[in-house]
Amino acid sequence: MTLTCFIRYEIDPFKRELFRQYGEAWGRIIPRCGGHLLGYFLPSEGSNYEAWGLISFDSLAAYEAYRQRLRADAEGRANFEFAQRERFIVREERTFTEVIDAAYLRASEYSDATAA
Repeated sequence: MTLTCFIRYEIDPFKRELFRQYGEAWGRIIPRCGGHLLGYFLPSEGSNYEAWGLISFDSLAAYEAYRQRLRADAEGRANFEFAQRERFIVREERTFTEVIDAAYLRASEYSDATAA
């Protein structure tokens, strides 16, 4: 079973670049601690305050082991402290989802040439 942690952030739109730095740091930290980072995402069009992070784990046990490693990781702790100090995250929600294998990471059947 693949378990994905879907994190929805409400961010201060005037501190967007601080959230970018936060997400870039997780790009180093999460894989090192055992998470499969699918990505961090900033708003582009539409909402200017909603951002996301998606991290997958092979199992609930893998997630628990990741949490222990993350708590012990100096850069991870520093990134949490950075977010608290700079206050660019207004609200954070976490939802855990199970992957539907037949509908996961499916490439487009259309190329740019056939779409025209």
